[in-house]
Amino acid sequence: MLNTQPKVIERSVPGQVTIQWGDDVKHVFLAAELRKVCPCAACVSETTGQRTHDPATVSVTLEQSNLKLVGNYALDMLFSDGHSTGIFTFQFLRRLGDAKS
Repeated sequence: MLNTQPKVIERSVPGQVTIQWGDDVKHVFLAAELRKVCPCAACVSETTGQRTHDPATVSVTLEQSNLKLVGNYALDMLFSDGHSTGIFTFQFLRRLGDAKS
């Protein structure tokens, strides 16, 4: 079973978020990478599950700000392209990080 509780969450630079999980695995997420996979209803159709936001339109220099916790299960942030409706659950982030490792 994956440990999906973060021990440390850092936003050391505007272009990335680093999470160290409870089992000491560490993942670094670029803002552009997170924006490309945003799971919100504005980016993914709620009825079909199809991505409606084209990841190819995301700038590699995208930044994030206003990083905050959503309860004890997710992160929310504002992207420099104005997008702010994505909620990134810890489970989603852990799986994303593990998939690219």
